[in-house]
Amino acid sequence: MKRIGVLTSGGDAPGMNAALRAVVRMGIHRGHRIFAFYNGFRGVVENDSAEMYNRSVGDILTRGGTIIGTTRYPDFKNPDVVKRAARNMELLEMDGLIIIGGDGSFRGAIELQKLGTNVLGLPGTIDNDINGTDNTIGFDTAVDTVVGAIRKLRDTASSHGRTIIIEVMGRKSGWIALKSGLAGGAEAILVPEIPFDLDELSHVIESGMARGKKHSIVVLAEGVMSANELSDKLKEKMGVSANTVVLGYVQRGGGPTANDIILASRLGARAVDEIASGNSGVMVGEIKGDLVASPLEEVIVETSIIDPTLFHLASYLVH
Repeated sequence: MKRIGVLTSGGDAPGMNAALRAVVRMGIHRGHRIFAFYNGFRGVVENDSAEMYNRSVGDILTRGGTIIGTTRYPDFKNPDVVKRAARNMELLEMDGLIIIGGDGSFRGAIELQKLGTNVLGLPGTIDNDINGTDNTIGFDTAVDTVVGAIRKLRDTASSHGRTIIIEVMGRKSGWIALKSGLAGGAEAILVPEIPFDLDELSHVIESGMARGKKHSIVVLAEGVMSANELSDKLKEKMGVSANTVVLGYVQRGGGPTANDIILASRLGARAVDEIASGNSGVMVGEIKGDLVASPLEEVIVETSIIDPTLFHLASYLVH
């Protein structure tokens, strides 16, 4: 029997509850005791935890967010705070800690491991910017949410003959913009990984108008610039005013898609067996359908970048 902790950290992502449920129920099935720490690493530092049972995670499979709370906890960069967390793990006689989160959460996990705590990461972030997995928990749901918004906004854009700029999340990664733009048939997609060309964007919009197109949808990753900035640039360049929509936190909300539930369930169940067997300092991800464990140190070296072939495909199909 092992005593295993679990927490959700950083920005919330649809499917975190499904991963938590899988950790709890697989852990109990394997004969272990599972303890949830509330509000991310803060719960470890403040010893805010509770033992979880099968009924503790009932009816959460399709719920968005995370029932055990999450937070961005900059205090965890302080070595003394990390030491306090490690000490609490010792006092609670924990055999390991499963961290469901993103890049920043994994950096915290690595620091905790240096002090003797066994740690294991699960990729929970809508940005899909984590190496060692094809998809992160929450990404598919975020894309689905944005595609739904594109469809609704296209109706308005078409009715009024407007250009609408939709700003989506992605400071360093354009995955959400790319996949939602491709699936939503956007006339243009702007991502941080590929240089932005105002002349080219203007040409796309103007050539569409010349072909009789009444409207244009531009999907913009926030890391490129703000929607308002782009609107101002287009007005200066073309004399055309564009409406702007910032989707913001709505991309994180709502129940997870079936794909995210299945991914989270597979990763959560595998995490229990990995940490119970003493495999520490790794992240469990899914690559080409197979579950793989990658060292956290390698995972955080660089972010997962977009597939340029998909980007070019989207540009070809819009003409």
